[in-house]
Amino acid sequence: MSENTRKFKREPAAQRREALIRATLSLIAEQGVQAATVRAIATRAEVTQGMIRHYFSSKEDLITAAYEYHMNRLTNLTSARADAAQGSARARLVAFVVDSLTPPVVDAGSVSLWAGFLNKVHDDEQMQTIHQRTYYEFRDRLEALIGEVQGEAGIVSTAQDRRLLAIACNALIDGLWMEGGVLPGAFAPEELPQIGIKSIGAIIGMDLAETGQKT
Repeated sequence: MSENTRKFKREPAAQRREALIRATLSLIAEQGVQAATVRAIATRAEVTQGMIRHYFSSKEDLITAAYEYHMNRLTNLTSARADAAQGSARARLVAFVVDSLTPPVVDAGSVSLWAGFLNKVHDDEQMQTIHQRTYYEFRDRLEALIGEVQGEAGIVSTAQDRRLLAIACNALIDGLWMEGGVLPGAFAPEELPQIGIKSIGAIIGMDLAETGQKT
């Protein structure tokens, strides 16, 4: 442990902080939020408890940071390819849907982490704020893509129309994501993204399946 700890201490501060967050997430994924004590996190990260207190004012502060990190990671993994693509709006929307419904986003550990945080989200105001912000960020990206697809097809819609479509599509993605993470064996390879593409196309009134086959 001492050798690993010395290596850890030579890392930049941002990497040290992220390593503590990752250790916290691994504990929560395995045993739930209650298992993420300062002692357990320090052991998992191979650092002293004092190192944790140096970067986080409390255990609750660390758990909050871990939740934010996890939710941001899922959103970024989902939207990276769609944000970087130079193709049509339809192709970018399909990329967003596919990436939201395939590994590493659809993963038993990711769903377990999200579920493990739920009670704290309900009871903790700061966690609620993070949950609300990350939900809106994901939904806003989806809403923007829907608007771009409609514009590309010459469909005129209001901001309220696009908002309602994004809410419905977001709910669909969330449901498939949870089922895919909890019951991965219940779905054939590529089945979840295919369902997502077809269903979201139905919600917004456009056939996305042909674009999905090319993605």
